[in-house]
Amino acid sequence: MNKIGPTMAVLRQDIDQNIERLEKVCETDPCVYSNLVEILKKERNEGTYKMVASCSRALLWLTRTMDFTAGLLRLLSKEMSSKMEELVEETYLATLKLHHGWIASAAFRVCLKLVPDNKTFMDAIGGRDESYETLREDIETLSSLLTPILKEIFIVLEQFGLNRLRSM
Repeated sequence: MNKIGPTMAVLRQDIDQNIERLEKVCETDPCVYSNLVEILKKERNEGTYKMVASCSRALLWLTRTMDFTAGLLRLLSKEMSSKMEELVEETYLATLKLHHGWIASAAFRVCLKLVPDNKTFMDAIGGRDESYETLREDIETLSSLLTPILKEIFIVLEQFGLNRLRSM
């Protein structure tokens, strides 16, 4: 992710913090918190699941980030000749924009200007050949595996009333 450009540093830090938050709770009692649903139940019972620093929110934003990433890769695999900036913006509008307040949306606009060109991006994620055909196949495989998992997680998040939470 660091090879892709400076905008990824902030995103990477956010992802790492969310993962660490979930890992810490899992480590407190691995038997009880053997799956993420148990963490969601615990926080709902405590009334902390909607708090900014909750594991529930961490899972929500990790899932949204993965949805954005999967969407971007799907779009890229279909439109490899399109500009990365356009693909990122289109994916953002379809996945994250409705969950962002004005501060996050403004930050996205700034980050959009720092998106690398297609070649830099594809080289960073493993595209080595000129046609990028192998990369396209890998993206399609990843997408076919990841999309159903994300859908299941979103269903669980909906059951816990987390799907409508927004950022600033």
